[in-house]
Amino acid sequence: MPYEAPTHTVERSLRATAGVKVVAGVDEVGRGAWAGPVTVCAAVTGLRRPPEGLTDSKLLTPKRRTALAEILEGWVTAYALGHASAEEIDAVGMTAALRLAASRALDTLPVRPEAVILDGKHDYLGAPWRVRTVIKGDQSCVAVAAASVIAKVRRDAMMAELGADHAHFDFGANAGYPSPVHQAALREWGPTPYHRLTWAYLDALPRWRHMKKARSWADGNVPEIEGQLGFDF
Repeated sequence: MPYEAPTHTVERSLRATAGVKVVAGVDEVGRGAWAGPVTVCAAVTGLRRPPEGLTDSKLLTPKRRTALAEILEGWVTAYALGHASAEEIDAVGMTAALRLAASRALDTLPVRPEAVILDGKHDYLGAPWRVRTVIKGDQSCVAVAAASVIAKVRRDAMMAELGADHAHFDFGANAGYPSPVHQAALREWGPTPYHRLTWAYLDALPRWRHMKKARSWADGNVPEIEGQLGFDF
């Protein structure tokens, strides 16, 4: 399917209007999964021409995404990953977990960005970072697109490793999202140590409902996604 390649328009605007030189693109993956961490990548790209085919990771085939991530990791000026575990998501809520993961990624970069382009419309990062939110930034901004691809490929690989001892869940294929295989495994085996236990999917599992944890955080920001509130039998 044809798509419009991402550009450096937002990066150039920040350089021109805010006087910054180092801009990081930030994107997350795993927000809507039932298991595993939420992962954030921060990528600094400069204004060089990006590799051919760069776009939002969700628009790429797994094979193309993996190949592109390998290219990007050598092409970007710098990148870093941050994670917030399922346990941390349960403890503080998704908004705070995203902030935690993003801060870990940004703090790990070898150079501190003067501004951050954040995918989406909600600034979950906040001070002390200077943030520009861009809806569909993973399609329109080079640095955010690069971050989206690296984050997706790295988290998928992590989930495959985490799932090695839980083969019934097929995390290598579904990355912790509620595929039919994943849902069937939950009904039979119950949550693994990597599942988010404050989430509503446990309400549909009478056998395992006792494992659900009460939310102690206020924001309530668990995303509404298809299948989250029940199972597709």
